[in-house]
Amino acid sequence: MAESDWDTVTVLRKKGPTAAQAKSKQAITAAQRRGEDVETTKKWAAGQNKQHLVTKNTAKLDRETEELHHERVSLEVGKVIQQGRQNKGLTQKDLATKINEKPQIIADYESGKAIPNNQVLGKIERAIGLKLRGKDIGQPLEAKPKKK
Repeated sequence: MAESDWDTVTVLRKKGPTAAQAKSKQAITAAQRRGEDVETTKKWAAGQNKQHLVTKNTAKLDRETEELHHERVSLEVGKVIQQGRQNKGLTQKDLATKINEKPQIIADYESGKAIPNNQVLGKIERAIGLKLRGKDIGQPLEAKPKKK
């Protein structure tokens, strides 16, 4: 037993964490504690076959004819949005940013191509201070006291 040196240990290769281990909640929190950059993204419709999902509305729009079609925003509302926006000195992009929507949505509403969405109309109303719904379209929006 003279030449046997049992104290020396040679590690040839140390495997890193597998993909599943690296994605685990423990691994992520450990990396965050060490101060490493951790990027997490939520995948849309992950694990489901939703690439070509046809909703009822999409199918309805495809079959759209003259007598069966989705209501669009009236041109009158589009003009009011445009004038209110210009009076405040805003571009379509500025208004879109202000209400957290895409500029294309503002363009669609102004040109009368958009399908009206009460949430979006409400945001635009508050941003430009003019009524866009109901019978007195274009009238100044009276500020209602906030509910507590």
